[in-house]
Amino acid sequence: MSLKIAFQMDPIGPINIDADSTFRIAEEAQARGHSLFYYTPDKLAFDQGRVTARGWPLTVQRVQGDHAILGEEKTVDLADFDVVWLRQDPPFDMGYITTTHILDMIHPKTLVVNDPFWVRNYPEKLLVLGFPDLTPPTMIARDLDALRGFREQHGDVILKPLYGNGGAGVFKLAQGDGNLASLHELFSGINREPLIMQKFLPAVSKGDKRVILVDGEPVGAINRVPAAGETRSNMHVGGRPEKVDLTDRDREICAKIGPLLREKGQIFVGIDVIGDWLTEINVTSPTGIQELERFDGTNVAEKIWQAIEARREH
Repeated sequence: MSLKIAFQMDPIGPINIDADSTFRIAEEAQARGHSLFYYTPDKLAFDQGRVTARGWPLTVQRVQGDHAILGEEKTVDLADFDVVWLRQDPPFDMGYITTTHILDMIHPKTLVVNDPFWVRNYPEKLLVLGFPDLTPPTMIARDLDALRGFREQHGDVILKPLYGNGGAGVFKLAQGDGNLASLHELFSGINREPLIMQKFLPAVSKGDKRVILVDGEPVGAINRVPAAGETRSNMHVGGRPEKVDLTDRDREICAKIGPLLREKGQIFVGIDVIGDWLTEINVTSPTGIQELERFDGTNVAEKIWQAIEARREH
């Protein structure tokens, strides 16, 4: 089976080929005989009933500084492709949301991974709200008094933007910290979105586990340990990946959320688990494939393509 694959992603030039999950997915697709096309989200268009993208035929190779060989730029009709990958990073703003609406118009005849309708309706910090027995105490609010009340109830908390990513704008606030009002003012000046506040989990000092699910099934995990003096464990801000095994609690969490992810076309998902608690379900542009493959020797990208190819056969 040779498939025509398009990748909607951030600029491919600056990526780290030893860490980038999209690169690894493209590399595996190429090895399986699929043809690749690459474009950035700003080159996606709806044009008189057609969904088009201006980009480049792509060949990838694991060569530092020369990892993406681009063909001649051209505009393509995405309905002619078998699979389109929705892989640009958040922030999950109206620009991002608009791309999901446009890609909706070709899915499922062209398989968009992950399903853009449910990516739009299941942003990472909101999907977890449907599983209160799996998550730490959580509040989503814009009202400062409500946020103050939550902190008074739960003590130390984490405050972060609802639609951010990569650990940006994540703050730990102790119960007596006087910065809540100032941070609320800062965030309110940036946008009109609510904030998310969660009870602080001291277990984060031992790591924030990223569990990878493929078509609803866990395939492994990595532990992301915060750098010294940091609360955040994201690898974007210096978190250190470590080998880790799935626990019974991890499997319990995956068993509860996996069927929903599979039903809604969320083929590649990364969930965040601190201690025994699920904190995020990442469906927009999850990462962690390459680290997991190095630690476990599991070809995660192969499992992803097997799931996609099986869906294409049906």
